[in-house]
Amino acid sequence: MISAKLSGPKMGAFEDFRRFARQRFERAALIATDKGATIAKTELRTAMGEARLGRLGQAIGSGSDLKKNGRVKSYGQDRFSASGWLYIRSRSERTLGAIEAYTQGADIRPVRGRWLWIATDEISRLAGSNRQGKGFRMTPALYRANGWEKKLGPLVEIKGPRGAPVLIVRNVGVNAAGKKRQAKSLTKRGAPREGQIAVDQIVAFYAIPRTSRTARVDARQIITGVQNRMPELISQALGPI
Repeated sequence: MISAKLSGPKMGAFEDFRRFARQRFERAALIATDKGATIAKTELRTAMGEARLGRLGQAIGSGSDLKKNGRVKSYGQDRFSASGWLYIRSRSERTLGAIEAYTQGADIRPVRGRWLWIATDEISRLAGSNRQGKGFRMTPALYRANGWEKKLGPLVEIKGPRGAPVLIVRNVGVNAAGKKRQAKSLTKRGAPREGQIAVDQIVAFYAIPRTSRTARVDARQIITGVQNRMPELISQALGPI
């Protein structure tokens, strides 16, 4: 008589395999979510550039659990999560507001006073710059604070053609060839400078009660598109089985 005695692997072997499989899936999830966040950041920046939003897209940053500490968040023995995320790197309220407006749309109203003041093509579009060298859009407050009343002339408020006020500067020189943003003060003798002609006044700012910004970039669509790619990214991170 021939007999055989068979026995399966010890339970420790199953536990080793279980631990190995979880570690592999954890690593794949960390890699995939990190890559997904990077893809979303790149696509958002590209979309903002194509929407002619200048360097606003550079304010978008990305992070992940992989970069943060290289660990997943565990929920009991068999559950875990790994995350990638986007964030705005700037603390500037202006930058935050601009990104919100151009990705979600916005109705912009004055915070102080009744009017929003818009600089015309007669004066400089920017008034100075911050520590990073980024220019601030010209406003009446910045015009006065940055010494433009001495460089060009004081602002004088008058009623505009439709009843809304305008801010003018009296007795200045403008470019004789019609180039924009070339207004300069007259000389001490009241004569225009070289290449300019004297005018009685220019309109420096006009007032509007409100303005709207239409969303130019669909951030939600971009993020959703990356989320839908997560199974593919996890499969890539796992590699051959």
